[in-house]
Amino acid sequence: MPPAIKVDSLSKLYRVGARQQGYKTLRDSIADACWSPLRRLRRWQESGTRGQESGASGQRLSGQNFWALKDVSFEVQAGEVVGIIGRNGAGKSTLLKILSRITEPTSGRIELRGRVGSLLEVGTGFHPELTGRENVYMNGSILGMSHREITRKFDEIVAFAEIEDFLDTPVKRYSSGMYVRLAFAVAAHLEPEILIVDEVLAVGDGSFQKKCLNKMEDVGRHGRTVLFVSHNMQSVTRLCQRAILLDHGNVLEDGHAPQVASRYLTGEQGSTAHRKWSDEKSAPQNHIARLLSVRVVDSAGATCDTLDIRQPVGLEMTWRALVPGHKLAPNFHVYNDQGICIFVVNDLDPTWRHSPRPTGTYTTTAWIPGNYLSEGGLVVGAALSTLNPVIVHFEERDAVAFQVVERGTGDSVRREYAGPYPGIVRPMLKWTNEFVLA
Repeated sequence: MPPAIKVDSLSKLYRVGARQQGYKTLRDSIADACWSPLRRLRRWQESGTRGQESGASGQRLSGQNFWALKDVSFEVQAGEVVGIIGRNGAGKSTLLKILSRITEPTSGRIELRGRVGSLLEVGTGFHPELTGRENVYMNGSILGMSHREITRKFDEIVAFAEIEDFLDTPVKRYSSGMYVRLAFAVAAHLEPEILIVDEVLAVGDGSFQKKCLNKMEDVGRHGRTVLFVSHNMQSVTRLCQRAILLDHGNVLEDGHAPQVASRYLTGEQGSTAHRKWSDEKSAPQNHIARLLSVRVVDSAGATCDTLDIRQPVGLEMTWRALVPGHKLAPNFHVYNDQGICIFVVNDLDPTWRHSPRPTGTYTTTAWIPGNYLSEGGLVVGAALSTLNPVIVHFEERDAVAFQVVERGTGDSVRREYAGPYPGIVRPMLKWTNEFVLA
């Protein structure tokens, strides 16, 4: 049986800073339709020449050009649920936009067998002036559904989205949560043979995210093909038997989801707990500051990717202030393996909290006490901001990762209990008891 999705040597070249075209008139669109076959032929010829010129250099930039995707090839069989993972800028969104026919590739070929439903951004395909009811029918028609098919599924879509009271309200008045609930409900319930879902589910609350994951599991069980992009490795390993790891526009690994997810968290540094940017041009930065490295350290200052639950752990970033005179606050964002943000912490050192920093290199460490974090995997994002007004100078969400383990020696919160112990954190709190003799 031929695959539901076949991607063959797919590449996409972007020109940084190129002027974007405005909206076209009907006359322009008709003219473009007449000329497009010749233009496509010319683009294919040019892309072949570019591919030969850049083949030896891979991701090498040419002036203000860069390859968002470079010679990506894979196949997805009908009924497979495949995770697409990778760090920011790896090429995930570009790949999905090409598969969804939102943008054209520079070179390469894709084959799609079946109707495609896409959910790449909140409210993609919705018209803000139309009501929720009208957008369901319009979006369903875009997906190729008949009016009768949409009507048959309509009540189920509305119930899933939980927007009954706002069904006849223009969607421009919807909150982001209402928008994404309706968008996902339409895409998932109109039974496309191929469902493409980017990580827009982060907009919804926890219960809605769980409902969406259950729905995607159901879609997969019914033999339809799903491509799922997420930074939440637990969701990827739960939904997908297979995952594809992208890195700088290339397929780094394609295989069993837990194995690929582990490589994603480990990265190329050899340790999940240490990441260093030796090439200053690729480091997270702006003209004010640049991130140099991030580490997870134990109480002795050694890099450590597995820590006992009872021991303190330090989150360390080394960064450089490039220009003087700015109040800069390093901050860490800590997520568990379900993608839930456990906490965000800013540097409150009184020396620098209200004072502009001079140029130079800083090493900033936030210490988390022992018996505070829960067991499991944690992912740490590192950022530098000005707090008032809020300006983010750099941010690297998946900078480092580490594991918290409990040895079961009896002197932690768990004590003698050996069963499941839920909770985002597991603090050892002070307890008091009052006793009155009966």
